[in-house]
Amino acid sequence: MGTFKDFDAPVFKDLTSAIRALAMDAVQKANSGHPGMPMGMAEIAEVLWIHHLRHNPGNPEWFDRDRFILSNGHGSMLIYALLHLTGYDLPMEEIKRFRQFHSKTPGHPEYGYTPGVETTTGPLGQGITNAVGMALAEKVLAAEFNRPGYNIVDHHTYVFLGDGCLMEGISHEACSLAGTLGLGKLICFYDDNGISIDGHVEGWFTDDTPKRFEAYGWHVVPNVNGHDPIAIEAAIEAAKQVNNKPSMICCKTVIGLGSPNMANTHSVHGAALGDAEIAAARPHIGWHHPPFEIPQDVYSAWDARAKGQKLETEWNQKFAEYAERYPAEAVEFNRRMAGELPANWQNHVDSVINQVNAKAETIASRKASQNAIEGLAPVLPELIGGSADLAGSNLTLWSGSKGISQKTGGNYVYYGVREFGMSAIMNGLSLHGGLIPYGATFLMFSEYARNALRMAALMKIRNIFVFTHDSIGLGEDGPTHQPVEQTATLRYIPNMDVWRPCDTVESTVSWARAIERKDGPSTLIFSRQNLPFQQRDAATIKLIDKGGYVLSEAGNGQVQAILIATGSEIGLAMNAQKALAEEGIHVRVVSMPCTNVFDRQEPSYKESVLPKGVKRVAVEAGVTDFWRKYVGLDGAVVGMDTFGESAPADVLFKHFGFTVENVVKTVKDIL
Repeated sequence: MGTFKDFDAPVFKDLTSAIRALAMDAVQKANSGHPGMPMGMAEIAEVLWIHHLRHNPGNPEWFDRDRFILSNGHGSMLIYALLHLTGYDLPMEEIKRFRQFHSKTPGHPEYGYTPGVETTTGPLGQGITNAVGMALAEKVLAAEFNRPGYNIVDHHTYVFLGDGCLMEGISHEACSLAGTLGLGKLICFYDDNGISIDGHVEGWFTDDTPKRFEAYGWHVVPNVNGHDPIAIEAAIEAAKQVNNKPSMICCKTVIGLGSPNMANTHSVHGAALGDAEIAAARPHIGWHHPPFEIPQDVYSAWDARAKGQKLETEWNQKFAEYAERYPAEAVEFNRRMAGELPANWQNHVDSVINQVNAKAETIASRKASQNAIEGLAPVLPELIGGSADLAGSNLTLWSGSKGISQKTGGNYVYYGVREFGMSAIMNGLSLHGGLIPYGATFLMFSEYARNALRMAALMKIRNIFVFTHDSIGLGEDGPTHQPVEQTATLRYIPNMDVWRPCDTVESTVSWARAIERKDGPSTLIFSRQNLPFQQRDAATIKLIDKGGYVLSEAGNGQVQAILIATGSEIGLAMNAQKALAEEGIHVRVVSMPCTNVFDRQEPSYKESVLPKGVKRVAVEAGVTDFWRKYVGLDGAVVGMDTFGESAPADVLFKHFGFTVENVVKTVKDIL
């Protein structure tokens, strides 16, 4: 690996032409896609994948493989061509089905669909940001597990990215932090082809990218001819020698190189070349084979299976020696890489919940969240936290938190004011394996991060997004900081579990369930203000797991109406229940900390909690439309569909109708 002594110019031309041909032909067959970038980066791809990338096509999950991220994911045929040619389980039939229903070659690379794809890319800037998370994970795990003579965590993260990634603001957030943390195993290749969808970029993108990245503290290799394998090789070797800074290799390329009439134009960026242009391109690149036909000698030159298996076997032998010298560390490493929780996890969780229940504290749920972390984290060394410059407000630090720096590992990331970057870096941490990330900001600023949350849900990865200051209850900071529609719209993200707990016990349960969830992310939403503790027996505590449950039954067992509430409004619902009972109206109070989980329950359970024919009122300090699916047109919602105001919390709750009197009146109005 990393040697170039076997370089052969004619072979190199055949190998790069194979990439160009597959890109042209697959996009043409689909009549959809982006051929320009794969054609323009073919030489860079060949040098990296054949001479440097440590991977095993026979086992895409080998832990110590290098990670390769195609941040400019619109050029997906590049990675599909590379995976196919190097021997991954991606047969030619899948290449022919590019962008077709249920193929392994979707329009943009998707994690979980295609062997060898490390993350879902396409939304520009997020791939490089995921890669920062992966490189950060490598740094943290290496610091934790490596021992003298046994670097069992020792791999690079390589990234291809383009002008679009660098124009997106998230690239600034992520790359600035990567420089600060000195992520020396991160090596990026900037495809500087001067073209985006609208044409030549000098009208809208004139940054001096090398100086920009030098200012971040990166090692920069400028002005590399992206079609000269010798120059590319030299740049990679130089980057690998720098271990205390991430590297940016700035490659001058021609988009669509090989297309005789469309190269270096925006026409080749995002559309099929057309039969006539492809026919002209074939002799132009010296490729004389029909569509989707690769000669055996080209396959043999690309095939990385034997080399990859050798690399993994050598690593396995090293790890076996490591396990003999450090058996406890090896057992822990294997557990972490398998994504399994500790053997005593459930007993520990039950003990923590019982302790929290016994304390019966009335505190802010953000403080209850911190207490939950303090209780659960000691048995979870894989938990890696952080906050977007709000640790003292989000309360995400615990007694075992150790800040990560350029020189040290740790388990806590000071992300700075980078909500979007934080969330996408967390996705990279999760995708890498061995860590369970959580990160926090104010709920209002989930808006900055939303697309990264959506990507976590799309990829079905374990990730924990913590949002505090969840309503007008934060008070005087006013409507710029007071969430109204955020909780509801987060619930609408498919595969996202959104928890808004009402007290210390629900807060602890929500943390445990988020940590345990392997098939998707969770959002935990907490209050700034104190929330009253709610009494429950052991059976009722178990029902919190179902997302919604009967917290307090109607006094005489005859349910005349149901109050559904979450978070800070549970206390209000409980007080309204008492006031209604004094007037002879008996209502049930249902706490619904996670509507997403409740919706997945068996119909019989949901019917037992919300029986048909009983009128319902939902109470939540947020938009009302979300709750209509639970209360129906004959029910009512005590909520708010306007922005908040700047005033103390108690004044605001009264002004917007979150009072016992208003809830009582609303119940009476529907009966």
